[in-house]
Amino acid sequence: MKKIAVFTSGGDSPGMNACVRSVVRTGIYHKLEVYSIMYGYDGMIRGDIRKMQSHSVSNILQRGGTVLKSARSEAFRTKEGRKKAYEQLQSHGIEGLIAIGGDGTFTGAKIFFEEFGIPTVGCPGTIDNDIYGTDYTIGFDTAVNTALEAIDKIRDTAAAHDRIFFVEVMGRDSGYIAIECAIGGGAELVMVPETKTTIDDVVKSLKGLRKSKTSSIVVVAEGDEEGGAAHIMDKVKAHFKEEDKEFKVTTLGHIQRGGNPTAKDRILGSRSGMAAVEGLLQGKSNCMAGIINDKVVYTPFEDCITKDKPLSEEYLRLQEMLSI
Repeated sequence: MKKIAVFTSGGDSPGMNACVRSVVRTGIYHKLEVYSIMYGYDGMIRGDIRKMQSHSVSNILQRGGTVLKSARSEAFRTKEGRKKAYEQLQSHGIEGLIAIGGDGTFTGAKIFFEEFGIPTVGCPGTIDNDIYGTDYTIGFDTAVNTALEAIDKIRDTAAAHDRIFFVEVMGRDSGYIAIECAIGGGAELVMVPETKTTIDDVVKSLKGLRKSKTSSIVVVAEGDEEGGAAHIMDKVKAHFKEEDKEFKVTTLGHIQRGGNPTAKDRILGSRSGMAAVEGLLQGKSNCMAGIINDKVVYTPFEDCITKDKPLSEEYLRLQEMLSI
């Protein structure tokens, strides 16, 4: 293998640039020609491909987002679009790919490999930490710390006015951000997609806590089955009509996706990038380079896509115990 290319796809996450930097410099270290593909699969189809040098990735380690840009690609969902992408790679002589992203990115890479045989190794880039085959995903630690900083500030005003705050964090299918923020931020309740918490449960808990606390914070993952934080707050509020209690909602939204990556995410991105390149050189393909128990592990894309990554039962128990 002489030429490889790296791209980022799907939602951006802090630490992606550290991963790109690592891929480029690890490739050059191993005497490879390394190319970048701008705008993910969409750029692959258009041929937006550039040769990279070591200096091409200078001063990006500390930056959030992705310097390679990202875009959704409806065209890549079609066989015709994937054929165009393959032809563009062939025209540049590219023999292997590093795909940085989540399960959508890996699904595309798996289909692309099955149809055209381009060896691909993935790096887990998503703030949700919901990919099977790695303890942590690139961007998760930064997202948690960003959300936690906001929750700390909300705690101050909640205490000052004896208010109940419902704080919505990202996590459409996963409660990882929510549970770590709840534990780290001292929340009284957490609502995540993995466990069912009814409105009655929330009301009962909040009324019980009134005996010992004048303010409370409920952290809600956006994908909770009861709905978003605003919807949940309205339903809970209806049970407190006779009481003089203020309810507020804060949706943190995309603030969690930006910002300078933490040291943990910079190191994780760097390790993942190196492991992906060296995995390609070892003949690995159609898999993701993850870190489990501080060791590099290669997991087939099929498992990354189809297997669930369960939320820690210990974390759920811990949050419940510490909230009393």
